Amino acid sequence: MRKITLKTARDFHGHLGPWLVLGILLGEFALKKLKAKRYFGIKVKVFGANKKPKSCLIDGLQLSSGATYGKGNIEKFDGKDIKVEFINLMNRKKITLGLKKEIIQQLEKIDTHRKAEILAKKLYRINSPNKIFYITH
Repeated sequence: MRKITLKTARDFHGHLGPWLVLGILLGEFALKKLKAKRYFGIKVKVFGANKKPKSCLIDGLQLSSGATYGKGNIEKFDGKDIKVEFINLMNRKKITLGLKKEIIQQLEKIDTHRKAEILAKKLYRINSPNKIFYITH
């Protein structure tokens, strides 16, 4: 079961979109995989999400991981492709995740807010992370 609901995400971000949901999914997966603590036990580095709508990913990451700009434990960097590096601050273990090509292709087809919302809900229901992203190292 997801810790962040779609209602919570929508209330925080202002609307529901697939990039927001992807941020939630990436953050939840990384915390679990690294056995890291939310808020102060994680550092997040986001690459390639500098412009909307891709930057909406960052709001999802903040919601799910608890890393925030105010605390300084989330940063964004330029990059050709979207990838997110998570570091467990207690043991320095890290994981870097990228989005699968099929997901990027679905995102590129979106041309209305309604289609964006439909894809966001569809992504949220996927229980197999390996259908959405891959570990780069």
